[in-house]
Amino acid sequence: MTKYSEVKSKFKIEIKKPDQKELASLTHYFQTYDNGSSHHFAEPAVEYGSKIDPSVAKEPYFQGYLPFDWDIPFPPHKEGKFKFIDLFAGIGGFRLAFHNLKGKCVFTSEWNQYAQQTYHANFGEVPFGDITRINEEEIPDHDVLIAGFPCQPFSIAGVSKKNSLGRAHGFDDETQGTLFFDIKRILDARRPKTFLLENVKNLVSHDKGNTFKVIKKTLDDLRYNIHYAVLDGKHHVPQHRERIVIVGFDKDRYNGEEQFNFPEMPDATHAVEEILEKNPDAKYTLSDKLWKYLQDYAAKHRAKGNGFGYGLVDFDGISRTLSARYYKDGSEILIPQEGNNPRRLTPRECARLQGFPDEFVIPVSNTQAYKQFGNSVVSPLMQAVGESIVNEMSRLDELIRKGGKISAKY
Repeated sequence: MTKYSEVKSKFKIEIKKPDQKELASLTHYFQTYDNGSSHHFAEPAVEYGSKIDPSVAKEPYFQGYLPFDWDIPFPPHKEGKFKFIDLFAGIGGFRLAFHNLKGKCVFTSEWNQYAQQTYHANFGEVPFGDITRINEEEIPDHDVLIAGFPCQPFSIAGVSKKNSLGRAHGFDDETQGTLFFDIKRILDARRPKTFLLENVKNLVSHDKGNTFKVIKKTLDDLRYNIHYAVLDGKHHVPQHRERIVIVGFDKDRYNGEEQFNFPEMPDATHAVEEILEKNPDAKYTLSDKLWKYLQDYAAKHRAKGNGFGYGLVDFDGISRTLSARYYKDGSEILIPQEGNNPRRLTPRECARLQGFPDEFVIPVSNTQAYKQFGNSVVSPLMQAVGESIVNEMSRLDELIRKGGKISAKY
């Protein structure tokens, strides 16, 4: 059987820019060719493939190659229990969570080319690019929509920075804040049974609560019954990371009768020590110059009564929140070293801190890896939420199938 690595080489699947629709179509076709969604990607996939090998245009398309051996860390399930789409996908924290729940991803979008490289290395799929340029009618039908939409317009740090620069934030940030409305148009057009949205805790209080009111009203107008909670990743990994999670169920289908509850959180027993590598490279140790700078910076702010400064971890405790700026100096999470300056986390330790298994491939530079894991989700936490969603969706669908009493149009 042909291996995906051979197909990848044959068809020159290499991400060199952020919006390579032909490669996205090709890999999406490969992932969906046997589950009823492939027609959304067939025409551009065959057009591109035929330029390299004319035989692929003969029906069934790519018959000389498919099926093939997915020699990647997380190959697609042959028969998924449900279909989902992954928007603002990053490096695949949500994809991994719902893959573990036996879901089948039928569409992915992510605009950053380095995140696309990591996503492709692990899942064998090149995400489509800019969501604002994607026609919602071209997205396959799906059961669950997942979106960790950009948080910078709503985060405390993001709002403070934008205020200091005199720039707009929240929905007034035209480049990122309005991306929520791209989720709206996709929900409106495709009507998935349920959705999962994630953002920073500050989304609830941003603009005195008005931003969240707009989000809730928008989702209600779309006829989705919503549930939301602020959850902390510390129950699954040794990291304090609070995020708001919004779950919705289609009222037209389920009539608001879902019995959904967010999962009970296990005891927060994880410790930083469990994610540390035994022999990290000396290059992660802070230089004398940087260590002095961080100490002086912290002392200056202490004198002003501020809490700014570096954070040395307690090996038996949990870390601060890993951020996308970690690559700059690592100051928020530093590892003490006896007889030496502290060090920053390695990229693999950052991956573990977000709940990614060690088989997760990191194909990018350290700088990009720090950004990617800092922007990611705590994957095991999202898997726990996803399991509650999928279980309730399955229960309701089974009730409808058996002619139960849900008084919706289904």
